[in-house]
Amino acid sequence: MRRRERLRPSWDPQVAVLFSCMTLAMFVAAMDQTVVETALPSIVAELGGLTELPWVTTAYMFGICVSVPLHGKLGDLYGRKRLFLIALGVFLVGSMLCGLAQSMPQLVVFRLLQGVGAGGIIVNSWAVIGTVVPPAIQGRYQGIVQSAYALASVSGPVVGGVLSETLNWRWVFYVNIPLGAFALVVVAAKLRVPDQDQRPPVIDWWGAVLVSGAVSSLILLVTVGGTRYPWTSVPVLSSIAATVILAIGAVYIERRADEPLVPPHLFGDPVIRVSILLAFVLGFSTQGIATFMPLFQQTVDGVSPAISGWRMTPFLISWAVTSALCGRAISRTGRYRRFPVLGTVLLAVATFSLSVLNPGLPYVVQGAVLAVAGTGLAMLSSVVQLAALNAAKPADTGVAVSTGAFSRTVGQALGVAVFGAVFSTVLTWTLLRTPATDPLSAPAHSGTGISREQIDALPPGSRDTLLDGIGTALHGVFLAAAVVAVIGVVIALRLREIPLRQDNGSG
Repeated sequence: MRRRERLRPSWDPQVAVLFSCMTLAMFVAAMDQTVVETALPSIVAELGGLTELPWVTTAYMFGICVSVPLHGKLGDLYGRKRLFLIALGVFLVGSMLCGLAQSMPQLVVFRLLQGVGAGGIIVNSWAVIGTVVPPAIQGRYQGIVQSAYALASVSGPVVGGVLSETLNWRWVFYVNIPLGAFALVVVAAKLRVPDQDQRPPVIDWWGAVLVSGAVSSLILLVTVGGTRYPWTSVPVLSSIAATVILAIGAVYIERRADEPLVPPHLFGDPVIRVSILLAFVLGFSTQGIATFMPLFQQTVDGVSPAISGWRMTPFLISWAVTSALCGRAISRTGRYRRFPVLGTVLLAVATFSLSVLNPGLPYVVQGAVLAVAGTGLAMLSSVVQLAALNAAKPADTGVAVSTGAFSRTVGQALGVAVFGAVFSTVLTWTLLRTPATDPLSAPAHSGTGISREQIDALPPGSRDTLLDGIGTALHGVFLAAAVVAVIGVVIALRLREIPLRQDNGSG
């Protein structure tokens, strides 16, 4: 009983105000990953550049991936408040420029700038929370953040659609400015963080170049491989070679740098190592559901994008509610290992259930499975950052957070690519087994670009064949996601629970 009282979280009003502003900034940064999806047709109609369209989304993710490790290290060296404010400023400037863009290449470049700022917002927000709030009561705060993340990810397309229809697509970016400016002013005036260690600020520029180069090459590889270029083409093989060479160079440099961007000793800590791997599984698995379940609903079930958005609400609500409950439970009991173990088990059950889901079943069955998936992902996401922050030394808080965020973001990028490759491969293989493949060749190779309107325009026989093929391909995607979840169970079982610190490690 004494332990339960000692771990009961206190709710500091000043911390709550700062936390709310930082969560608002993180919410906007996370929502911008998906908010443009429903505005893309309006953007193309005004700016043109249909061939550059996928890069509007990819550039943002690219900016996050490249900047996350550097932001984490710079925050440790120069102060997390300073880096958070700089990152938020870069994000706001990028948002303004995106809204003012006059061509598709301009928009892609400005989205890259926006992503660089978003990476700093995400990393330094987590690091500030880890610095100001002791791990023993972080669960309550992190549960709210995870709920906001879930809301941002699912609500992005809805917000983008409403803004682009009622105003115009430029307001998808302009809306960030008042929200971000409010957060910037409050954090600048109110945030007080402990002094950083007085270490000489040595920046690992070679490490930054090599890590960024390796990530850039990897994202380019998974973006164009198997879609714009065949996997055996010269551009794809060159990207593979560049990724391997740059990654080897990054490992070599990081092991010898005085202030490495990604300190190798982090991977020597078993708790941090497992947390980083679980963050990758989290990002990878989320894409299997968040990206391909709406495709299942809109093509196989034949519902509109708006109805599909509503049908994803069990996934959103279960994630948000479970994140909040897990956070409170961790803060109250100090125990956290059970959540990622149970979460990955639930995720495996849910994704396997989706792999055998019959389109003719009542929606309540689909909704229940999505709720289980959201619950599992919430249990996993509630712990990956907390466990790493609790195990990290105070001087390594920023890089521990940035490495986990980097792993999660790379998992998201690879998840889209790998699941997309599974979808295309299974769909092509399925259609080749049928006699009428010629009329379907274009849709079959368009990956997730298949719309219900395209399908309904086909002759009845071809339409039914394609729908069956898409259903089989999506079942293959969910089965692959189940395999990843099972791997996550094995990793989660290796997570060692250590007592949550009662202080923030600053003193």
